[in-house]
Amino acid sequence: MATKEEISMTGFAIVAYAGDAKTDLISALKKARDGEIDEAKKLVESATESINDAHNEQTKLLSKEAGGEDMDVTFIMVHGQDTLMTTMMLKDEVEFFIDEYDRINKIEKKLG
Repeated sequence: MATKEEISMTGFAIVAYAGDAKTDLISALKKARDGEIDEAKKLVESATESINDAHNEQTKLLSKEAGGEDMDVTFIMVHGQDTLMTTMMLKDEVEFFIDEYDRINKIEKKLG
């Protein structure tokens, strides 16, 4: 059985990784707005790595539960799940806006 402490520590790890990803994504959006598209895309790649790390932490517990272990839900784990999911949604939106900023920059360049 996974202990409450283990579940909470996994929740903390997920929050930390997702928080790092969120920071990178907001920075990427600012870079894209400033026309630094390549830098923005690098930050999205970094965010993706952090999201993957968070997902890997989550998967460890999911595998235990799927294997029949009892799990006690902790508030920090719920917070971790919420943070991860909203960060994943933010990533999708930031990628969209980076593409749009890139497109706008190219149009403005053509127009002089």
